[in-house]
Amino acid sequence: MTPQQRQRLDDLLTRARALEPVPGVYILKAGDGRVLYVGKALRLPDRVSSYFQPSADLGDRKQPMLAEVGSFDVIECESEWEALLTEARLIKDLHPPYNVMLTDGKTFPYLVVTTRDEFPGVYFTREPTAEQFRGGRLYGPFLRAGDLRHAVQVLQRIFRFRTCEMRIREDDPGNRSFRPCLLHDIHQCTAPCAGRISREAYRADLERFLRFLGTKRTSLVRELAKDMEAASKDRRYEEAAALRDQVRAIERLGLGETPRGDPSMDWPAEMTVFASDPEGCMEELRDALGAGERLRCIECIDIAHLAGNETVGSKVCFIDGRPFKEGYRRYRVRQAGNDDFAAMREIVSRRYREAGEGRELFPDLILLDGGAGQLSAAMEMFAQMDLRPPLVASLAKREEVLHLPGRDEPIRLPKRHKGLRLCMAIRDEAHRFAQHYHHILRSKRVLEEGSS
Repeated sequence: MTPQQRQRLDDLLTRARALEPVPGVYILKAGDGRVLYVGKALRLPDRVSSYFQPSADLGDRKQPMLAEVGSFDVIECESEWEALLTEARLIKDLHPPYNVMLTDGKTFPYLVVTTRDEFPGVYFTREPTAEQFRGGRLYGPFLRAGDLRHAVQVLQRIFRFRTCEMRIREDDPGNRSFRPCLLHDIHQCTAPCAGRISREAYRADLERFLRFLGTKRTSLVRELAKDMEAASKDRRYEEAAALRDQVRAIERLGLGETPRGDPSMDWPAEMTVFASDPEGCMEELRDALGAGERLRCIECIDIAHLAGNETVGSKVCFIDGRPFKEGYRRYRVRQAGNDDFAAMREIVSRRYREAGEGRELFPDLILLDGGAGQLSAAMEMFAQMDLRPPLVASLAKREEVLHLPGRDEPIRLPKRHKGLRLCMAIRDEAHRFAQHYHHILRSKRVLEEGSS
């Protein structure tokens, strides 16, 4: 690098450090004004100045850009989500040469809202022109899939829209007997699938979500506050309370400030490994299993017994890479004895019978503690059901390899692979939960024998 080039970058570094410490979008330009790159930042001075440090290493693809950058512009935003949307719009309009397709060969991710449906859904996709999205509202392209997924999960806590692919009609009589998925239990969906919300109320929530995407946060808060006051005056107190909760959540919203875990929750020690990056673990697991874009809910089953006595089973549940203890279940195996495969068939049948009959949703991934034998036993039970689960895998101890149906060879991942480590932690949690129940039953039997 010539002294003149270094001086130019030093001048840009000085200017970048003086930026306001707020979220925003930065636009790197060539000397003739051409836009080279568009990016977003949680704190503009930290991100923009990183390009002009003497030690900056942008990788093979972007490093040559430094020789061309002559200036930059910034757009300050109220939140990281607004910066994410602004970045996507600018990339779509400007086509900067250094915002190229992702290096893994995938296209950019998009957000689609299927507004033509009775109960519109919100979906992450890399195929926005697919038939099921025709006529929907399209947002994007976005640069980073992980940022988009995290943003959708945060906004779902506020507006409680559905992300499942069910075809839902308000006049379907089966809604009354349908059991909603776990997103309803954790207050991230209003469960139109089970008739828990009317079409009008659901669409009102979705309209507020769409308004949030199209306007500044402060403007929407003012509008919602007016709607809340009007609902209160008309004595529509339940609606006013829902609007109040949305206003408070939006006022607190800053995706960079959203807690990734609650340290007050009494999770097992092994779970804390993933508290800082559950999204990264889920992302790598999706890629390893070829699970596509829809992998949020994981359930794991384990069997515990001692020489065939007090055989029990456990089911633990994780959502977005975090434990969901309300979804934990334990089972006392009735007939299997010390036959692990029979026990697995019994637990699978008892847990997923209603899902197989179409009255409940399967989780996105069912993980079994064991090898190919346990997987085969579970698939025998699933074969008897009318609906098949989207993805089933077993994780064998010691080798720590993943077996999938229809594959002769297991998937072997490096021990440091985040997706594998997440599966191992979930499996270990299921084992801990099963062992705890097994010890309770053993202690109870010993006490009963001692008193007889």
